[in-house]
Amino acid sequence: MAEALAEGGTKGAATTVGTRPSPGVFEQLSAVADAVLYEGYLLYPYRRSSTKNRVRWQFGVLFPRDWVEADGPVLPGVSGSADSWYQQTECLLRIRRPDSARVRVRVRYLQMQRKQVEEAGHPVQSLRTDDGTVHLTFDEALPRECEVEVSLDELLRGTRTVAVGAAAGEDVEPLPEGTGRVVRSREEIRAETTLTAERLAEDLCRIRVRTANTAPAPGPGTARDEALRRALIATHTLVGGDGVEFVSLIDPPADLQAPVRACRNEFTFPVLGGEAGDTGRVLLSAPIILPDHPQVAPESPGDLHDAAEIDEILTLRTMLLTDEEKREARATDPRAAAILDRVDTMPQEVFERLHGAVRSLTPATPTASAEPLLTPITAPAAVDPFPATVTPTAPADRPAWWQEGGDDGLCPTTDTVLVDGVRLGGGSRVRLRPRGRGADAQDMFLAGRTAEVAAVFHDVDGSTHLAVTLDDDPAAELNNWYGRFHYFRPDELEPLEPAGSPDEPSAPAPAAAPARHTSDSDTPAAEAE
Repeated sequence: MAEALAEGGTKGAATTVGTRPSPGVFEQLSAVADAVLYEGYLLYPYRRSSTKNRVRWQFGVLFPRDWVEADGPVLPGVSGSADSWYQQTECLLRIRRPDSARVRVRVRYLQMQRKQVEEAGHPVQSLRTDDGTVHLTFDEALPRECEVEVSLDELLRGTRTVAVGAAAGEDVEPLPEGTGRVVRSREEIRAETTLTAERLAEDLCRIRVRTANTAPAPGPGTARDEALRRALIATHTLVGGDGVEFVSLIDPPADLQAPVRACRNEFTFPVLGGEAGDTGRVLLSAPIILPDHPQVAPESPGDLHDAAEIDEILTLRTMLLTDEEKREARATDPRAAAILDRVDTMPQEVFERLHGAVRSLTPATPTASAEPLLTPITAPAAVDPFPATVTPTAPADRPAWWQEGGDDGLCPTTDTVLVDGVRLGGGSRVRLRPRGRGADAQDMFLAGRTAEVAAVFHDVDGSTHLAVTLDDDPAAELNNWYGRFHYFRPDELEPLEPAGSPDEPSAPAPAAAPARHTSDSDTPAAEAE
């Protein structure tokens, strides 16, 4: 996620199962977990009339089984952008204190709440009160969570299943001067979470956490919007413990790669939590693919909900909404009103920080060869990974990128770069070999696939990325036409051609190619009206 999507959030009534509540083991993940909980909850421009906000709840949605499988069984995947009736996390943990090892699991989700505006006892889509306030019918959601704690020895002896759910309810809010009322209603959520453990070695276990919707299915032909009232939305799981240490499933130790590959994660993707370098005390299993140790950007002032966007862009766009658009957004949802209030009162110094910061730069090392040696360089441990300000250094043979003429002579469609003695450029054939350590999680799924290079991009920090299209992508021609590529560093590519000049590109590069890119993963287009 490119933005900070939460600032703590309020929690719904929690059900705690076990001997005692967790003593803060999950608090270090609260901001990121809330970001997952409200990702896509409401999209810019935050108005009910927006087309984007008519199709909501896209991640981690667990429906009643009979309803979601009415047209056939669901096909499991590693992320939760597909509707399902269950979610399964499998992970490895090392046992550090066998006599006192305990496991804690917290399941979090949203319960949909129907907000219906009524006038004279009749449901209406909107109502304006005498003071000019507009009230709109809209679907809201309440955060819910359930927690279970169990000793590892007990879990190894048998399965543990706990009920997860939320009661039905209705709240009535009279509007001023008897003009009408707002009725908020919720249907019961029924689900259960099952924990199992399997010992793989004396000091190694595999843990499975499976959450399933057990509610009765709505009638045949029920629309998705109605079935959502019995669904768990944005479902995700926090797993922690005492006397145990979780193993990274993205970058496991060499001796654990085989048991890691045997883990089956369905409709969710577990990653290590906490700060980079922390021991594996906590795991976040989310329906959104994240890296190990995900963090909310410190300069982000709060919740914006909109997936794959940037705080600065969304803040500027929100500032430009008309007064009428802002009135509609405020009437749509309290969280939209909170975003507008924050944007309208944002101090200048806070707004300036939204421009972001360079977290780290890969140092450029000159070599005796005319061509750079394209090997990964690791920054020394003493370097602050989150510097307040960083000044990029331009290569000695050209001006700094921010100076006039700094990019003279660079052309993504004709530039080449030397990899393993082969010069790669537009039209070159390669095999993808993402780095095991530090690679983008989504890039790892492309390991071993073949692709064609579309362009070579030189980033502002002096590094190089190659834009590629996958050979077996049925939309490759279309992606190449409008400039949507996957991006890899040269050391992540294996040339499929003998040394020498590559063939000419088989298709012209897109007109937008000269724009600089600074990510080695597929960059989603900004959402706009």
